[in-house]
Amino acid sequence: MNTPKVKKSDVLEIGGDPRVDLLPPEVGLARKAMALRRQLGVLVVGVVLVTVVGTGASFGLSAIAEGMLAAEQERTTVLLAEQGKFLEVRAVQGDIALVTAAQRVGVSTEINWKSYLDQVRAVLPGSVAIDTVKVESASPLEIYAQPTTPLQGERSATLEFRVISGVFPDVPAWLVSLEGLPGFADALPSSVSLESVDGGAPVYSVNITMHVNEAAFSQRFETPKE
Repeated sequence: MNTPKVKKSDVLEIGGDPRVDLLPPEVGLARKAMALRRQLGVLVVGVVLVTVVGTGASFGLSAIAEGMLAAEQERTTVLLAEQGKFLEVRAVQGDIALVTAAQRVGVSTEINWKSYLDQVRAVLPGSVAIDTVKVESASPLEIYAQPTTPLQGERSATLEFRVISGVFPDVPAWLVSLEGLPGFADALPSSVSLESVDGGAPVYSVNITMHVNEAAFSQRFETPKE
């Protein structure tokens, strides 16, 4: 069974304090309006205070930022002035770098022929002697002529030398020994002849044409790789 709800205004309080508002309704409305105006006044004052504080903080931050910018600009000016003192040093460094690059280019195809001929002599038998030598090597400004025969390897220099031997030359063994030299590309005997000197003692001469590649370059100014 549903019990009907009773409103508070419908309840009769017995023995309660009698309350009677004898003031006209306009007075109550005026009091409420005054209270509302006070609240609005407090709110406006609060907004004004927040605005003033925010504006002051903005000005403060702006002043700090301007001070920092001025300090950085002054520091930049000082650094530029200090940098100007080293312009001559930088120019010298640039000249050194240019000279170093020129050196590397200039000796990029260089072969230490004295050292290389010593290595050639070391692999040949002790009974032979190198009589004449002719060298033709690559230039940094020109491409070295390459062989037209497919079986021949790339080359960067040509070494022609004449070998004299008092015994019959074992040319194939010599060519095998030359293959162990750095930069060896190929080698062929161009001529083998028998000569007689000192009252008819046999002397053999062999002309060998040898090609070497870039592995024989001295690379004097190259930085060693780690």
